[in-house]
Amino acid sequence: TIMSNTHKARLERRIAGSTNRWRFPKQPFTGDLLSLSQMCKALSIDFEEALRNPDRLYISQIQKFFCENFKNKDIQSAEADVILECLGFKWELHQPQLFQSETLAKLYLKALTQGTTYPLRELEELLRAQSPKKTKEKSPAKRMIISLKINDPQVTKVAFATALKNLYMSEVEINLEDVLGVLASAHILQFSGLFQRCVDVMITRLMPSTISNVYEAGCKYKEEQLTTACEKWLEMNLVPLVGTQIHLRKIPQDLLHKVLKSPRLFTFSEFRLLKTMLLWVFLQLNYKIQAIPTHETVMTFFKSFPKNCCFLDRDIGQSLRPLFLCLRLHGITKGKDLEVLRYINFFPESWLNRVTANHYHALENGGDMDQLKDLNTQAVRFGLLFNQENTTYSKMIAVYGFFFKITGLKHDTTSYSFYMQRIKHTDLESPFVVYEHKPISLRTARLVKYEIRAQALVDGKWQEFRTNQIIQKFGLTKLSCKSHILKIQTVGIPIYVSFAFIFPPS
Repeated sequence: TIMSNTHKARLERRIAGSTNRWRFPKQPFTGDLLSLSQMCKALSIDFEEALRNPDRLYISQIQKFFCENFKNKDIQSAEADVILECLGFKWELHQPQLFQSETLAKLYLKALTQGTTYPLRELEELLRAQSPKKTKEKSPAKRMIISLKINDPQVTKVAFATALKNLYMSEVEINLEDVLGVLASAHILQFSGLFQRCVDVMITRLMPSTISNVYEAGCKYKEEQLTTACEKWLEMNLVPLVGTQIHLRKIPQDLLHKVLKSPRLFTFSEFRLLKTMLLWVFLQLNYKIQAIPTHETVMTFFKSFPKNCCFLDRDIGQSLRPLFLCLRLHGITKGKDLEVLRYINFFPESWLNRVTANHYHALENGGDMDQLKDLNTQAVRFGLLFNQENTTYSKMIAVYGFFFKITGLKHDTTSYSFYMQRIKHTDLESPFVVYEHKPISLRTARLVKYEIRAQALVDGKWQEFRTNQIIQKFGLTKLSCKSHILKIQTVGIPIYVSFAFIFPPS
């Protein structure tokens, strides 16, 4: 008996036409390996997935049948084939629409074939009964009641109704306030077309008020398109946009960590990025505050902790260390900004001593940044946000006594160019700039390793333009003072332009 059962479970070898191919037993497949492979290709199903999950093959066959035979045809009968009990409601559904959802299709097939000796025959009869060619002789299909339990709090009755409506209408408008619930409903229903539509809507409408929910949905439903879109959007907008709004509080720490490590991160300066991060920590610890506080309020808050221990060494700050290790404190060079670092008692003394030592060494050696090697992870960064109203926009920056002007030019509606230019301290427009930065280098030449990068959002996709990593000696003459010019063509606005550089030993 054991031998007999084992034999039945094995693949049988039978003659199929002029070939002699391996065939499956009748259940769960009726064909051979070759025909199954061909069927999977026709239905765009992974062959191994079909072997693991035979139901998927049946459902895809039925989906294809209904798509081919009922495309653009109205439901001829108002009477439903299926009653779906869900969320305390009874929803009437029809077979051609129901089979767009893998979840509902499985529930229906399970109910249809329950207690039958030949479930495949039931499916064949179902398809035969629904064939348009058999309209006159069509007998009514079984009217089934199926139940679906949903535990996802994102799925509201309105969102679920919208998802079911999309089974019948392909262009149902999805409201922004309901899109998370519709996405969750589509995920539970395994309604791939609707799920992708929700993903597209969420990506194109990313904003400070929605990014945290979109990112959490991407993580929950393992949708990489959503998490990646959130990362790229926040890389550009953390400092200039989100960092100015109360929505900064909701940014998850793991998302923030990914963004801080990214070489694409846009910031006006290293100090502006630090201020944004301090504000994020402040908002995490002060939940009752519902408006963006002043910079002075944030500084005073951190200063209020006892001086015997810095904030990051306290229990409350230990988990935040990975975030602040991503910051490039060596890129903060203004005297008054360095004073702030010590004033707030936020960083360990060893970190501050290392920053001070590096600055001292650089000033002693004509600006050389010996400890900096990698442009992607260690460069000093400055940024320009080029808006619609800008035709020419420039900003003066100073590092270790060297003055540079970073500039953006708009040539026409879609053409732009960006570059940096060394400026002699005597040619500065305002003597206040010299006084503010204090140190002045009299070296005629400065070796600089730099990269200029511009990014813009066009139709939901980020365009990126960049120079190579260039090593250039900047002098003070007309021929030697200007960098390579990054020329771009884009319809995207605003344009996020980053200038990253280090001063190699020279």
